[in-house]
Amino acid sequence: MVNAQDVLFKTLADPTRRALFERLCREGEVTVTALTSEAGVSQPVVSRHLGVLRQAGLVRGRQDGRQTHYSADLSALAPLADWTKEMTGFWENRLDRFEDLLKRMDQ
Repeated sequence: MVNAQDVLFKTLADPTRRALFERLCREGEVTVTALTSEAGVSQPVVSRHLGVLRQAGLVRGRQDGRQTHYSADLSALAPLADWTKEMTGFWENRLDRFEDLLKRMDQ
């Protein structure tokens, strides 16, 4: 069974997709044309990557005439933030226990 974290990690593992997502995070709403101009890949490739990002819930599209404007949906990163927090707590606990062990060994 695929969980939300797996989908997000897989989606953002691709450097082109990650760069598109980062650009949307920094710049806000951007058209496909504008994204393509700096992506270093063709418009069909950008559109495919945006489709994957959209399926993962990381971007939203808004139609305005013939243009689609994309923006990042940062709330979709919540599963990754939760996972990171969980792993941070896990390792902090492990390191605290290791530190306690070292102190007992020094006595």
